[in-house]
Amino acid sequence: MTESYVKKLSTILLDAVTDKDPLVQEQVCSALCALGDSQPEEALRAWEEYLRQHGKLAHPYRTMILRAMEVVVSNHISELDKDMARAIILLASSEMTKAKELVYDWQQAASNVLVAVGKRFIGRVMEEMLSKFQPGILPHCFVVQTLANLSVSNVFGMVPFLTSILNTMLPMLGMAKHDTMRVVFCCALQHFSESTLEYLANLDQAPDPTVRKDAFATDIFSAYHILFHNWLQSREAKLRLAVVEALGPMSHLLPSEKLEEQLPKLLPGVLALYRKHAETFHVSKSLGQILEAAVSVGSRTLEVQLDSLLAALHAQVCVPVESSSPVVMNNQKEVLRCFTVLACCSPDRLLSFLLPKLDASNERTRVGTLQVLRHIINSAAAQMEVKKPFILSSLRLPLLDTNSKVKRAVVQVISAMAHHGYLEQPGGEAMIEYIVQQCALSPETERPGPDSEDPTANSVRAVSISTLYLVSTTVDRMSDVLWPYLLEFLTPLRFTGALTPLCKSLVHLAQKRQEVGADALLIQYDDSKASPRTADRLGHCRQPSECFHHLFPGTLPSPYAITTRLLAVSSNPYLGDGRGVASLRLLSVLHRDIHPLLGQRWATTIPLLLDYLDEYTEESLSQKEWEEKLLMFLRDTLTVVSDNTWTCQLSLEMCKQLPCYSETPREKNFLYKCIGTTLGATSRKEVVREHLQELLETARYQEEAEREGLAHCFGICAISHLDDTLAQLEDFVKSDVFRKSVGIFNIFKDRSENEVDKVKSALILCYGHVAAQAPRELVLAKVESDILRNVFQCFHTKVLGIKVETKDPALKLCLVQTVCMASQAICSSAQAGSFHFSQKAELVAQMMEFIRAEPPDSLRTPIRKKAMLACTYLVSLEPALEEQTQADVIHGCLHSIMAVVPVPEGEDGHQESLYLDTMHALEDLLTSLLRRNMTPQGLQIMVEHLSPWIKSPRGHERTRALGLSACLLRFFLEHLHISALVPFHNLGLLVGLFSPRCADLWSATRQEAVSCVYSLLYLQLGYEGFSRDYRDDVAERLLTLKDGLVHPDPAILLHTCHSIAQIIGKRLPPDQLISLLLTMFEGLGDPDKNCSRAATVMINSLLKERGNMLLEKVPEIVSVLRSKLQETREEYVLQAAQHSVYLLASQHRTAVVSSLLGSPLPFDSHTCTLWRALAVEPSLTTQVLGLLLEKMSRDVPFKESRAFLLSCSPDRVATLLPLAATCALREVTSAPASGPAVLELYPQLFVALLLRISCTVGVQLPRNLQAKEKRSAGSALAPRNLEPCSSAVDALQTMLLRGGNEDVVQRMELEGAWELLRTSAGHEEGVARLASAMAKFAGPRLPLVMKELVNSQSSVYEIQRVTSTAFLAEHLCLQLLNSNVVNDLMLLESLLDNLAARQKDTCASVRRLVLRGLANIASSSPDKVRAHGPQLLTAMIGGLDDGDDRHSLVALEAMVGLARLLDLVEPRDLRPVLLHVAIRIRPFFDSEKMEFRSASIRLFGYLNKACHGDCEDVFLEQVVGGLAPLLLHLRDPQAPVASACRFALRMCGPNLECEELAAAFQKHLQEGWSLHFGEFLNTTCKHLMHHFPDLLGRLVSTSLFYFKSSWEDIRAAAPMLTGFLVLHVEPEHRLQVDLEQLTAALQLLLKDPAPAVRMKAAETLGRLVKFA
Repeated sequence: MTESYVKKLSTILLDAVTDKDPLVQEQVCSALCALGDSQPEEALRAWEEYLRQHGKLAHPYRTMILRAMEVVVSNHISELDKDMARAIILLASSEMTKAKELVYDWQQAASNVLVAVGKRFIGRVMEEMLSKFQPGILPHCFVVQTLANLSVSNVFGMVPFLTSILNTMLPMLGMAKHDTMRVVFCCALQHFSESTLEYLANLDQAPDPTVRKDAFATDIFSAYHILFHNWLQSREAKLRLAVVEALGPMSHLLPSEKLEEQLPKLLPGVLALYRKHAETFHVSKSLGQILEAAVSVGSRTLEVQLDSLLAALHAQVCVPVESSSPVVMNNQKEVLRCFTVLACCSPDRLLSFLLPKLDASNERTRVGTLQVLRHIINSAAAQMEVKKPFILSSLRLPLLDTNSKVKRAVVQVISAMAHHGYLEQPGGEAMIEYIVQQCALSPETERPGPDSEDPTANSVRAVSISTLYLVSTTVDRMSDVLWPYLLEFLTPLRFTGALTPLCKSLVHLAQKRQEVGADALLIQYDDSKASPRTADRLGHCRQPSECFHHLFPGTLPSPYAITTRLLAVSSNPYLGDGRGVASLRLLSVLHRDIHPLLGQRWATTIPLLLDYLDEYTEESLSQKEWEEKLLMFLRDTLTVVSDNTWTCQLSLEMCKQLPCYSETPREKNFLYKCIGTTLGATSRKEVVREHLQELLETARYQEEAEREGLAHCFGICAISHLDDTLAQLEDFVKSDVFRKSVGIFNIFKDRSENEVDKVKSALILCYGHVAAQAPRELVLAKVESDILRNVFQCFHTKVLGIKVETKDPALKLCLVQTVCMASQAICSSAQAGSFHFSQKAELVAQMMEFIRAEPPDSLRTPIRKKAMLACTYLVSLEPALEEQTQADVIHGCLHSIMAVVPVPEGEDGHQESLYLDTMHALEDLLTSLLRRNMTPQGLQIMVEHLSPWIKSPRGHERTRALGLSACLLRFFLEHLHISALVPFHNLGLLVGLFSPRCADLWSATRQEAVSCVYSLLYLQLGYEGFSRDYRDDVAERLLTLKDGLVHPDPAILLHTCHSIAQIIGKRLPPDQLISLLLTMFEGLGDPDKNCSRAATVMINSLLKERGNMLLEKVPEIVSVLRSKLQETREEYVLQAAQHSVYLLASQHRTAVVSSLLGSPLPFDSHTCTLWRALAVEPSLTTQVLGLLLEKMSRDVPFKESRAFLLSCSPDRVATLLPLAATCALREVTSAPASGPAVLELYPQLFVALLLRISCTVGVQLPRNLQAKEKRSAGSALAPRNLEPCSSAVDALQTMLLRGGNEDVVQRMELEGAWELLRTSAGHEEGVARLASAMAKFAGPRLPLVMKELVNSQSSVYEIQRVTSTAFLAEHLCLQLLNSNVVNDLMLLESLLDNLAARQKDTCASVRRLVLRGLANIASSSPDKVRAHGPQLLTAMIGGLDDGDDRHSLVALEAMVGLARLLDLVEPRDLRPVLLHVAIRIRPFFDSEKMEFRSASIRLFGYLNKACHGDCEDVFLEQVVGGLAPLLLHLRDPQAPVASACRFALRMCGPNLECEELAAAFQKHLQEGWSLHFGEFLNTTCKHLMHHFPDLLGRLVSTSLFYFKSSWEDIRAAAPMLTGFLVLHVEPEHRLQVDLEQLTAALQLLLKDPAPAVRMKAAETLGRLVKFA
């Protein structure tokens, strides 16, 4: 029985191997392997028999079966008996040799089976193989292949057979005519040779230690003869490669004399293959083995073959390498291994061959040669030791190569040399210099091409930097070579790019030397030891731009050169990979060599500089602050040294290095500052004069940065040497060098004139910096006589007595800057108040001339900014400017900047920055002028100048004007001094000018306008006598209103303006009120409509707040209003005027509702305004709303008419009166003042509008109104939707908002419920959501609403009954009762009775909603459920049995309701119906509708939950019966069903009285957790079969039902369930299962259209072996 069943399972699975899906095939094979692992003997026997009996089975399927056999054999080789092994061997042998032609996969699988069996039964396998390996008969190629593979897998078992195999094989070699067979023989010989060599290498472990190489030599040589002399000449590339692969290991087994004899032929023969094959890895590998064999026997033939060997191998190295090709990379490794072999035996010949190749023209040749050279330096170090000088000298030419790949290879060779002592030899310095040169390469010039793999890692510069650092830090023997030699590369300009790696390496080397000798100098300067190589190298640097270091005695840079160089490059600290940090660290290490006194000081200051750099990035670092810190460091250093000689030497070195920084303006500028600092520290005046003269004569005046740097230098120097600095400047102005360029003839030479202007610019700027930096007490005496006199002498050019005006903007800018700096210096002096500046007016006029010359609409240069700044300082000096001059200055400056077109944000950062700076300069100038006249009149003059710009139609001009006004007002307020109480007579005018601008279109303008009003109110308080620090609560509210002006929403702006007007009204003096109103009335015509609106709002606010003070002025105000309405047609002006009229006519409360209702629909804007006006008074509003409700309910809501005679259903058309009343009600309730009336009529309004919505769903407008609606919608005349249902929904929304239920409206909006209310399909859901929102946010109002709704339950309109029932049903929920709304028992009873009475309603929707409402009691009060338990259960069960609902929606509602009630009803009430419910809902488990499956399964869970601990046997049967469906529906395609199954299973667990199973359900089936279904099902079945093995048959039979499920996932899960049950049940329970039926069903599933199902069926079949 067992054997037959295993055979049957095997047959089924083997038949399924032919499945077309690869994944199914794979699963079938896995099932076969599982079957084989369980019953290896029987399974293998069945498979063997199957293959024998199905001889026509296609070979791909035979291959799969053989592979499964190989797996089972490999895993159970120790369990196989001899008979089974023999049967498998015979089968595999037959399968392998059945087809004479080559069928690779099939025959290879059979061969693998033989190899697997051969690991234990080598003798039997060899017996079978040798039977097919007979002398004189050419064997099947896979017989030979199997022998070869056996020799690899079982070396010790096969080698003893090799002698006889070789004896038999050798004659066959000549018989093999086909290349395929020959390839197999070559492979066999290769493996035989490799196995023999492995055997001989491990004789101590071998079974026969007497085996010797000689035993194989003769046979191997015979085979060699055929392979080399015959087969190697084949045209078939595959055969040639197979031959050469075999020759490599075979060469080690050849007799020594034979090998020596064959080498002259063998080596050329192998080398010839390089020309015939593209992939040469196997050739190179074999060649390496042959060379090793030749060297091991001491062959002399290699010397003769060496040239050809080297040529061929070198050609291989020079092949371009693709790193993505492992074959090519491996070939390179093998070729280099060959070179290592040759280097060890013939180093001289190898070098003689290689080194001349370094001069080849081909790039790959040079690169390949360098790769070989690096390899032999590393791998044959002993042989290359004496060749070091020769190798070094040969690298001179490669050092000159410009090719990037060659450079990278040279760097790698030098790195290898450093590790092996080459660089310590003469000539090693050139290698080091080469590395440094490559480190100095620019990263931009190194950008690799698109084919480069890793540009960063492979670039020459990156490799060189890495090499230099590694050699410096890890190769100890290089320390004395690199130090102090690397110092020589610090100062030459061409090595600038290498500064960072140089400094890092030098720091490391210096620190190592300091560890050895702590007190010794690191640099030993010695005249007698100047190395010729360095002198020769530096001899080529003839120009300063090539090499600028000032050599101390010897060739090393002096301490001054090092200090200057490192300090200069530190000014740009992040350039060159952070050379600032590296330079400063090197300075710190060399402190003793720079000067003996600096150690302690620099140990403190340099770390602070480094920390500062760590805190910033290249983008965030302030260049100015960083340079100031470096200059402070330099000043501190000079102070510590305090040595004039040392300081003068340092300044001399700085001046010498200046020309070398022409390409780096920033560093040159900083070096100028360093020179000025150094000169300032010396006391030798002749040195100062000499250096200043040299700087003036050698400066490159065409460069702006150079002019700036020179000026900074003179300014810094003037701090200590003012007289000498001025004298030197004056001498230069008077010198011939300066004069010779300003003759009459040069006027016509543009270039000369331009050059002269640049020199003038620099000199003028120098005077400015001298004035700004020099001591203030000394500057005052010289500013006019020495500084400005010479400045204007430089600026004004006279030719033949005629003044010639310059056109150079740079010269103008320098003059402006100098005047600004000089004026600022005067102002900051302590004697500025008593200083009479006679040239003030002249300078102001010159500045204004510059300002007017600038284009008014654009801002390109900082001239006007600097000129305004200069005027600011000049204005504050004595004597004062005349009034007209002041007005001209203000007017000119405003016109110069206000009209400038703003740059779009983010487009030009420099332009934006320049504009901001210019505006700040203008602010400073205006405040400086205002300071001279701090009176209301002076303020009025300033505002008058700004007024045209404040009213400008261009927004940016208004913003700027308001900003300036706010700045002036703040300044005026901050500097206000009142000695007597005087009126601020122009307050009304100013407030009226600024306050409407609080609603300007531009946000910035609005903010500034508020600031202006704020300052004006405090100015008024100041004039009233309040102290400056007094804070008025009313005025302070203005600041809180600023936030409301940020938002562009006009409503928010106008509301804020209203508040501002209220504040103004409270603080404005009565005498200023009329002037303020008149000014604002003028603002009604403002072209900016926002400001016009703001004026209307403020006017009405002021009328309301202060109207009682304007009694006698009312006629004038009304007159102005009337005139403004005639002037404008703007709607908002009309509304504002109407509101003003309402304020005056508030005593009249007449409303004509009937006439308004008679207005044409839709209502126009004026009609709507009038409706809203009726809501001003609450009592009137109540009357209006009551009347509208009556009109809305008096007539029928719609009339039915047929548009066409043949139409199936009549159209519903709205009646006009209820529609008009609805629209009017919406308008009235939209008015804020209608709130009290809405609250008073809240229940009536809510119910009436809700029922109005229900009876207008799908109702159309009359045809005449439809046309008007379309026209008005197109012309935007109707602000509201006239569609009947939408208008009712809008009215209900408005009523709720006005009734204080904004939360209800918002909740409905978020849930999309308003839209649901408008549609037939979603109306019921919309009502439910409205009820829920009302219960949550409007609970206290609902009792009266519900009473109103109860009265509508008997409506003749079915839709109204549905609506009211849906609303009442939803309100019997937790929110309502918990809010204590229904605290009246009579009300609750009334509701229940009302709902119960509707159970027999003719409408199924009403009956369904009744059940929902009754179920909602479960969410409210458990005691009510218990009290009405029988009634509720009866209703629900009646719903389950409702036969009039063909769609079973009532039953669905009943199931959902029961699920909610079961936890709350009394057990005694539940017990009689428990079984009935379980049986009734069971058919829904497999319903086609997801909702029914989900609800029934979840209810089943609640039934289980309800009877925990008290489950009757009859119900337990239902639990057990539902277990399999629930497990399988976990794979339901619908997520809600799967979720319900999780819940139901968790509830079923305790009733099954199995703790492990219940725990598993709780662990795996938590909501929201991911479920690994296979793992869970496995665990569940394990516990089921352990605790309830008797359920096996029932569970399996239930799962069989789902084998035919319409859902693919469930069909796949059903066999999974069966498989896991079988997996975990004990074999003795197999009688519960009808194996025949189960096997047949699974066999049928193997033909399922879904591959996943077939896979699971195959997997389960593999497990059924347990029942075998």
